[in-house]
Amino acid sequence: MVDDKSFRDVLGRWVTGVAVITTVWKDQVHGMTDNAVMSVSLKPPLILISIDEKASMLAKVRAANNFAVSILSSEQKALSQHFAGQRQSKETVDFDGFMGWPVIKNALAYIACKVHDARQAGDHVLFLGEVEHLWARSGRPLIFYQGRYHALQDMEDKK
Repeated sequence: MVDDKSFRDVLGRWVTGVAVITTVWKDQVHGMTDNAVMSVSLKPPLILISIDEKASMLAKVRAANNFAVSILSSEQKALSQHFAGQRQSKETVDFDGFMGWPVIKNALAYIACKVHDARQAGDHVLFLGEVEHLWARSGRPLIFYQGRYHALQDMEDKK
C-alpha cells in the first residue's frame, strides 16, 4: 500500500515549473497555483492542468469553460504562495490582459485556452485546454522540487 507521505516524497523528486491558472467567473478574476501543467498534443495544440476536486477554482473553470496559464519567473515566488493560499495577506494582485484573458504581470509565458475536455482522476479533475493564444519572454523560471521553491542559477537566457 502506498501512503500519502511516501507518495509525496517520491514524486517530490520530479522537478516542475510553477504556474498560476486564472479564469473569470461572475466578473471577477480567480486564480490558483498549479505545478501540474503539461503539454499533451501539437495537433490540436492541447495542454493539461489538474485541479483538486475540493478546490474552489474547479467550479469556476467549469463554469467559464476557459482558463489561462501564467508560467512564473523566479522573481514571482510570493505570487505563487498567494495563489496557493500560503500567504494570508490582503494584498491585491494586478492582472494583465492577454488576448482577453487575465494573466499574471511579468510572467515568463502565457497560454490562453478553452476547455477541450475534463475528466475525473482520483481526487482531481484533469482539464484538457485547447490553446488559442500563447506568448513567451526570456528569463529564469520558478521551479518546485522536494516541497520547496527553487530557481535555476546556471541557465542562460535564450530567446
